[in-house]
Amino acid sequence: MRKKKFFFIVFEGIEGTGKSYQINKLYNNLKKQGYDLLKTREPGGSKTAEKIRNLIFSKTSNKFDPLTDYYLMNAARNEHVKKTLLQARLKKKIIISDRFVDSTYAYQVTANNINKKINLMNQQYILKNLKPNLTIVLKASLKTVFSRIKKRKKNNKFDKLKTSFYRKAQNAFLYLAKKNKNYLIFDSSENTAKLEKIILSAVLKKIN
Repeated sequence: MRKKKFFFIVFEGIEGTGKSYQINKLYNNLKKQGYDLLKTREPGGSKTAEKIRNLIFSKTSNKFDPLTDYYLMNAARNEHVKKTLLQARLKKKIIISDRFVDSTYAYQVTANNINKKINLMNQQYILKNLKPNLTIVLKASLKTVFSRIKKRKKNNKFDKLKTSFYRKAQNAFLYLAKKNKNYLIFDSSENTAKLEKIILSAVLKKIN
């Protein structure tokens, strides 16, 4: 086992960009090299946060007002931060999370018009000084995105959004990535073994 070190990695991107696939590949590759890892997700990531996730994705959840949906996401995040992420930081684990605060910005603020100031205030209150060391944004052509979504066995409400919504959200992720130094953007229109190796190499440079 390697020397323990806290490092927080987040994967962001719209539905169908292959986040889950690349997260699993990175997790397995780092595990083989002896890193102490935790794989998590939002919404969810702790027992209590997963209960809120179930409500967010329930059959009647599409009837929620956008602001209600936003606060449910934040409630789940608060549980995730307190019960999982801060505990992992104490234990000096490497965290790989499927989504974090940028998804809230892209989906709720940019695409669903939630007030930016309200969002900033909530993030500061929930996160305190916790923030990712590295954010990996996966982008893909919308043709690829819809092709992958169609192949899924189960679809949730975020898999059924309009093209204009996905375009707005993807542009929001890219906007954040281009103005922050701890971000990397990869085109995952083709989820190849080559991309897996490129991501692993980039992460190892940041961790070591």
